[in-house]
Order: sequence, then C-alpha cells, then structure tokens
Amino acid sequence: MDYVNLGRSGLHVSPLCLGTMNFGPQTTEEDSFAIMDRAHELGINFFDTANVYGWKLGEGITENIIGRWFAQGGGRREKTVIATKLYGGMSEWPNDQKLSALNIRKACDASLKRLQTDYIDIYQAHHIDRNTPFDEFWEAMDVLRQQGKIIYVGSSNFAGWHIAKAQESASRRNFNGLVSEQSHYNLLTRAVELEVLPACEDYGLGVIPWSPLAGGLLGGVLRKIDKGRSASDTMVKQLEKHRDKIEQYEKFCDELNEDPAYVALAWLLKQRAVTAPIIGPRTLEQLDGSMRTLEIELDEDALARLDEIFPGHRTAPEDYAW
Repeated sequence: MDYVNLGRSGLHVSPLCLGTMNFGPQTTEEDSFAIMDRAHELGINFFDTANVYGWKLGEGITENIIGRWFAQGGGRREKTVIATKLYGGMSEWPNDQKLSALNIRKACDASLKRLQTDYIDIYQAHHIDRNTPFDEFWEAMDVLRQQGKIIYVGSSNFAGWHIAKAQESASRRNFNGLVSEQSHYNLLTRAVELEVLPACEDYGLGVIPWSPLAGGLLGGVLRKIDKGRSASDTMVKQLEKHRDKIEQYEKFCDELNEDPAYVALAWLLKQRAVTAPIIGPRTLEQLDGSMRTLEIELDEDALARLDEIFPGHRTAPEDYAW
C-alpha cells in the first residue's frame, strides 16, 4: 500500500477509506469485524464513521460495532486512523445536535465511549451549521485538542466559502484549521469542482469523496440488471434519468476491460485535492475487489473520454463567465 498525506497534514492514510455506514443496518457485526480485519490485512488504515450511523436515534450503532472491534485488541485501534462525525441529532432535545460548543463537547465524549478509545484521529463536522459562529466552533475544538480527545479537525458537506471562512477564523486563532473535507463527488455529481475543490487545494485540505459510485449507478448497474438482479425504485428512476450516460460508460469500461466501479474510483484518485474515496463494502468480496482500483492507470485519453461522457466543471468563475 502506498500511503498518502491527508491534505497538508503529516498524517499518512491509505488512498481508499473504509466507509462503515452499512455496519449494523446492512452488514452484521460479525461480518463487519471480518471486513475491518481484512481491511488491515490489505493495508487500509483509514476508517470513516459518524455518530448517527445505524440510523436509530441516539444509539450510535455503527460506532458501537467499531468500538467492540477495537476492544478485541491486537493493535486494531493503534493501526487505525479513525474519523467520525457530529451534527445530526442524537435525541429530540435541541442541544443534542449541530455544532454548538455544548454539543461538540457532549457528542465527542459520547463517541469516545462508543468507540472505546480515548482519542479520535479526525473529528469532522458532518454539515455546516449556519447558526454557530466559527469562533465558537474553533474554541470548542481547541479544548478537545488540549484535552487530548481529538487530533485533527475535518469538515463534510461544506461549500467553498464555508471552508474559506473556517480557515480564516482558525488562522486568526493560530490554529491549523481543517485538514479534510468530505464531499459528495463522483463522475455524475461534479458541482464541487466549481469552488469546493479549488478551496481545498488552496488551503491544503484533503478531499474525501463520499458516494463515489453514485449510489450504485457507476458500479455496473446495467450489467447487474441484465443478470436478473433487482434494483430499488430510486435507482431505477436515477437510471432512467442518466441511462444514455451509463450505457456509454459501461461500454467504455468494457473497452478498458475493467469493472465500472473500479474505473469510477480510479478516476476520483486522479482529481485535484482528492486523498481517498470512501468505499462501503457490504462483503469481503466487495472489499477485495476494490483493491483493483489502485492498479488502474487512466491515461489522458481515458480521462478525456470520461469527461466527454460526464461533463464536469471548470473552476468558478471561468465555468460560467470569463
């Protein structure tokens, strides 16, 4: 495994990040343990989760699964760069959500307990909180760092100007600021190319794309349907909306003799500021297959063809002005 720096930080992470959102709702605890163990065997040291994963209010199901896996010992915690997130509501009470200093303190302590660890490597804001000033946000995060509870701070679903505001506020306090941004980014969803990616590149944030396969649309969906596999109503609607592009894409992947899912991930690794796409395997076979991504070399012609099928954006304002 060739490890990479997360943005401008000195932290070394694998170029694929293990997403854990399926742990609990779709993947059993036993299978989740096996996937995490296999990830370490493959050299993947970067795991992402969130306090709301598991999707039962306040239970933190996924973090608890990871915590019980850590508790087995064997260097599991020490070998893992664990990133978790806060923002979503963990109860019906108003202060058990978003990014107030109070919730940052409570949410961090709760995640540490569930994860059965005494520190979080990357503590991420899951969404922008427009009602909490960044001075309050950074003061709360600094307290956590001084207490040794977190090491780095990241964001998720921030706009470019949110990243700029966050970094300038951190700079005034002589803080390092954000080291990463987790964005919705894939061949079909490329709006972050306008301002988010340029902001991350300028401020030195590592980009961690979520939903890199566009909910499965870029994972060979036509091939799977042809083989009789079922698809959700949502996926069927999205497929009909993008059918022409998906047909061209899968045909091109056939020409490359590569699996569409791995081509989509390999494309992301070629994009500016991207550190590690988040993969969310439900099985060991899916995890093992994802490693093919790191062997795919997309040349300039291949990248140009993908841009032709899925047109992207130039940096703002040139994308829409001069």
